[in-house]
Order: sequence, then structure tokens, then C-alpha cells
Amino acid sequence: LKVIAIDEQLRVIYEDNVHFDKDLPEYKTQGGVYIHSDRLTVTSPVLMWIKALDMILEKMKSSGFNFSQVRALSGAGQQHGSVYWKKGSTQILKNASSELPLHQSLKGCFSVSNSPIWMDSSTASQCRALEKAVGGAQHLATVTGSRAYERFTGNQIAKIYSQNPEVYKQTERISLVSSFAASLFLGTYAPIDYSDGSGMNLLQIWEKAWSKSCLDACAPGLEDRLGCPVPSHTVLGPISPYYSQRYGFSPDCKIVAFTGDNPASLAGMRLQEGDIAISLGTSDTLFLWIQEPTPALEGHILCNPVDSQTYMALLCFKNGSLMRERIRDDCASGSWDEFSKALSSTVAGNNGNLGFYFDVMEITPEAVGIHRFNRDNQKVSSFPKEVEIRALIEGQFMAKRIHAEKLGYKVCK
Repeated sequence: LKVIAIDEQLRVIYEDNVHFDKDLPEYKTQGGVYIHSDRLTVTSPVLMWIKALDMILEKMKSSGFNFSQVRALSGAGQQHGSVYWKKGSTQILKNASSELPLHQSLKGCFSVSNSPIWMDSSTASQCRALEKAVGGAQHLATVTGSRAYERFTGNQIAKIYSQNPEVYKQTERISLVSSFAASLFLGTYAPIDYSDGSGMNLLQIWEKAWSKSCLDACAPGLEDRLGCPVPSHTVLGPISPYYSQRYGFSPDCKIVAFTGDNPASLAGMRLQEGDIAISLGTSDTLFLWIQEPTPALEGHILCNPVDSQTYMALLCFKNGSLMRERIRDDCASGSWDEFSKALSSTVAGNNGNLGFYFDVMEITPEAVGIHRFNRDNQKVSSFPKEVEIRALIEGQFMAKRIHAEKLGYKVCK
């Protein structure tokens, strides 16, 4: 959990963090999560998140941070995680005693104590059922911006409803991690914003309203449990009196809707129409600002957090830096300098030699293995080292362009 405070000139005046594993060892998480015995189910304890918030605010208080100067507060949460509030929790949230840390007041508020998160992949059967119910994967993508994904909230809710109908019955509100965090500051249930809501397989991205057919396919009475979605820049209201009494926040401090980490990245990087941002990590990620998207079976279309009338596209490529590092080790003695020299020694277009490099099953597209083709389009078993290096880099970037264009991105000449 990270906090950052900025002044009106956007200068950073305070930052800090709480590390779940290290600072909250009593929860026994690894990387902030529990990986269950089936290796598919991955969750995080809700109370750990709340205790981390208590901890970070106490750290700020003891460092002398002046909470009374905070005019507005917003945030981002990991996309696709969900939190399940038990019946009656809104009253407890509203009336939390400022004498107690929040995690003590809220400890009985959750019908599901361990929240499913973005790493969970245990809902394959629910995904199939959802796609079937709405007329196929492409139709679901056209309506909600993505085909059914196992980590998406609609499928997670469907799993909880089918496996624990009693637990679902006891749940009065379902939040995303972002709207859950906003709720803690608001002192009442915060609505889900359009951008984070587009990562659920439940929101009609064109109408900005819940899809009745998707809701019905997942669980009964779901619309009431989700509340009405709102634009991502909505001012939700003043901060809960709890924070004024306990930490000295001004009662006039405004809470602005929280959003998902991916939409927040688009906003934080100040992307504008036509811009593209690429994150070259373990997985490579593309963020695109799109005016007229064409949802496809690969990639995601989300509502744009900065401008509710436009969209953002998100593409994830699993074979990212680890694949590049392996080719660097195989072809350039583990040296990036040698890798760069080899890349510079070959011409753009690689004389027609082309390669697709997937050490692990790729997401975009669903494929695995190393596939090399020479200038005559014949499959070959190997390339010279410098050809291999350029084939890898060009192949990865061509894939990014092709899939971006499929989603409606236009490369400006």
C-alpha cells in the first residue's frame, strides 16, 4: 500500500508505503497473497488491507504530516479484485469509533474474508457459462470490452454464488478493491467507477450501465449489490468524520472516485488521443487512448478514466522481459551491451527473417513455442545470433502494433 501527497504544483511533499509480507507478518502472505492448494485460487485477506491503511496513516501522523491541509483524496486499486460486505456493514462503517483503528471496527463486516484478486484463475467453468449465456465470446467482448476472463469480477461472483449461495445471500454490497478503498474514506459504500467497472465482464462500455444479461448469468439480485456506476472523476462527497476526529483531516476534504491501477496508469502518464504507452516488464503491457474501439477476443477495451466519452485499450503480452533475457543469455553472453551491438549490426526488416518467441503460453495471441521463418516464408530451426536478436525485438513490436490496430488504434503517419 502506497501513499503520495502532492501540492498544487504537483510537487511530491510526502510518500511512504506499507509492505504486506514484511510489515504485517501476522497474515502470513507471500507477495501479499495466498496461493491456495489448487494453484488456481489466489486471494488476499481484506483485513490486511484495512490494517495496512491504519498503519500508513499512523506513520504519517507520527511523522508530523499535516492532514488538515489535504483538500482532496483519491486512489487506485489493483484491478479485478473484489470485496464482499456483509448485511449491516454500512452502519458499522458510518459509525466507526475514532478511538479504534479501523480494522478493529470492521473485522466482522465481510462475508468473504479472503478476497479473490487479479491473479486468480479458478473460474474457467463460470467464464464458459457466461460466454454461452450472452451469445458467445465475441458478443461478450462487444458488450463489455473483453471476452470472459477468469480474474474478472463477474465470473468471481458467479463462483461464490454457485459454491456458497448462503455467503452470497449474506452479502449486501460487492466492491472492487478501488471502490472498497474509497468506501473506507467515505464512511459509506462508494460507487464503482466506469473505468475499473469495465474490467468485470458486467458493464456495457457503450451505455455505461450494467448489462442485465451478464448480471443474470452470474448471480441473482446482483444489480442491487453493485450500486450505480459513476464517471471516474466523480467527487463522491466529504471525508468521513472518523478521519477528522482521529487524524485531523479537514471536514471539507473531498473524496474523488478511486479507479483501477491500469486506468490510473493512463491518467498518471497523461496520455492523450493518439498516444500509446508501453510497459516493458515481465509481461509487456500496452495502454492506448482510443476514440472508436473495436473490441476483439484478445485485449481489453475499458472506459477512459480521463474522458468518459472515449476509451482506453489494454493489451498484455505474457512473454515480455523474461523472453528477452533468455535470448540475451543465449545469443549475447548475458550482456545487454552485446545484445544492443548485435541488434545494431542488422538492418531494419531483418532481410525478411521473422520470429515468434513464446516460452510460456501467450495471452495475445494464445500460442506457445519458438517459430522462425526465413525470407521465403519457410520455417527454419535456427537463426544466426544477430538475426535471432532482431527477429525477437521486431516480432514483439510488430505483434504489439498488429493487435493494437485490431482494437481500433490508428497509427498516425
